[in-house]
Amino acid sequence: MAKKVFKSISEQVEILREKGLVIEDEEYAKSVLLRENYFFLMGYRHSFLKQDASRKFIDGTSFNELYALFLFDRAFRNIIFKNLLIVENNYKSIFSYVLSSNYGYREKDYLNVSNFDQSEDKKGQINDLIRKLKRQYRVNGKQHGATSHYMTNYGYIPLWIGIKVISFGLMSELFSILKEEDADRIAKIYNIDSKSLEVFLPILANYRNLCAHEDILFDHFTQRMIPDNKYHHILNINKIDGEYVFGKNDIFALILILKHMLTQADFKMMMNEINYEFDRLKGRLVHIDIEKIYEKMGFPLNYKDIMYLE
Repeated sequence: MAKKVFKSISEQVEILREKGLVIEDEEYAKSVLLRENYFFLMGYRHSFLKQDASRKFIDGTSFNELYALFLFDRAFRNIIFKNLLIVENNYKSIFSYVLSSNYGYREKDYLNVSNFDQSEDKKGQINDLIRKLKRQYRVNGKQHGATSHYMTNYGYIPLWIGIKVISFGLMSELFSILKEEDADRIAKIYNIDSKSLEVFLPILANYRNLCAHEDILFDHFTQRMIPDNKYHHILNINKIDGEYVFGKNDIFALILILKHMLTQADFKMMMNEINYEFDRLKGRLVHIDIEKIYEKMGFPLNYKDIMYLE
């Protein structure tokens, strides 16, 4: 395999032209490549490549089209990220309320191992997660005003304060060790069953981290699939071999999770913003159709109907 060596911006432009990309304004392209990074921009090339072994762009594809998809993904990622933060805050608030009301407000009370699932196969996980939580309190707690205040003045951190320094990933894991009645109580607030919520949470945490690090979002797939739900059926999503082709482990699956976990007003606002970005991208694409992007994201053509479903 050939070594990857440094290429100047001018060399990067020539490589793109060799791959069949039309560059009308070379200075603009150079400016974009310098600011955005050739490697990251090329992560979006797959939607524009010929369906053969040449690995070249579809004839006529322009640099502006490639960059338009890059910018769409950035805007889409920002929309998703801010709504994931809403979900994270809501879930942490609900979680802390349920545990605090049941088990008390001091760490020695709400972090007692007897408060969690007492199944034999959960014991090691419970102890491990409690250790991780206490470590995050020690490491992150001093850097946050509220937790630092409670540690200094009271000697303990109530869970409703501590959630500010606990990662979403750890919070999602903690759900998996709750007693059944506590998990059901939290899930009921979202009008879903606890088993579905247990699947949703690590997926949300995964996407939250992906967005925070500005990775490519629009065509990301998760390893875990969400359970079939009423929206798959109502939207009449196609099946192959009895499995829905969209909305299982693609971006549309994330939209379905957010449909459950955001308020109706927040969800509708999010979808209106997404629709606007789709329309902007559609106006900038020439050599591929917007439907190709829908397909990569797992969006059915009637995806907008999700906004009006209960």
